[in-house]
Amino acid sequence: MATTVVGAFNEFNDDRVKPSTATWAKVYERRDAVVNVIRAAFPSSNDISYQSHRIIGSLGRKTACNPVDDIDLMVHLSVDQELWDRKYRYNSSDFLYRIRKVLNEYSPVRKIGSRGQAVRFFYADGLSVDVAPVEKYDSGNYAIPDGSGNWLTTNPVTHETYLDKCNGALDGDLKRIIRFAKRWNKAHSSRLTSFHLEMMVARTYATMGNNSRTALRLFFDYNLYNLSVDDPAGFSGDLSTYLNQAGRTAVNESLRSARNRVDLALDAENRGDHREAIRLWRIILGNDFPTYG
Repeated sequence: MATTVVGAFNEFNDDRVKPSTATWAKVYERRDAVVNVIRAAFPSSNDISYQSHRIIGSLGRKTACNPVDDIDLMVHLSVDQELWDRKYRYNSSDFLYRIRKVLNEYSPVRKIGSRGQAVRFFYADGLSVDVAPVEKYDSGNYAIPDGSGNWLTTNPVTHETYLDKCNGALDGDLKRIIRFAKRWNKAHSSRLTSFHLEMMVARTYATMGNNSRTALRLFFDYNLYNLSVDDPAGFSGDLSTYLNQAGRTAVNESLRSARNRVDLALDAENRGDHREAIRLWRIILGNDFPTYG
């Protein structure tokens, strides 16, 4: 609980939204356990051999929110050229099936399954690991299974670099606002995908102070009727294309409602009514936002 809006936001960020040091330690421990299995399953002597790994997704970009329940792990597996040309170049499904089959043989984890573009390690504690096996092109980009038997070109490193550059230009405040925006999205039907939302937040700001309340107000206002944003790596084009017209309308209504409610919360804070301001922010950002008191 908090008695000021600033205190409520600090508590929300530090204790309820941002993953703790203990959570990160668990993430790295789980990553290392899975990588050890992959190293053993695909040694350098194999026609498919382990090369490197990297945590990607929101954990890789350091924009993840609590609770952390899955780890996206990109694993570069080098395939012998003859095997690649003969079997996998035009069939990522067979590639993914072989990876899952071999990992099932080597892993002590009882349940391993496929999840579209990845092989998932399920754990009893709920922290699963999605292994995205990739091939690396000479360009430095990666080929990842698309879930339909074909390959997608991607480069999570480019995404991380882009977001780090934006965050640095804003004195390290951008990722905090991204996490708050994710909590707003989760509290209001989760209509936006995580990556799309992150890129919307990143393109919103030329400057940003340390006032999270006004920064969120700008996010809601700037992106109202402005949902299209391109993949900064240049691979996926407009990231909003998964939204149909009904979805776009619903998102815009959520943005409008949030902006208008922020205006009321800012007015309440300015006149010293922190109880009312905190009540409004709790509606905007969800029930994990602290209550007054």
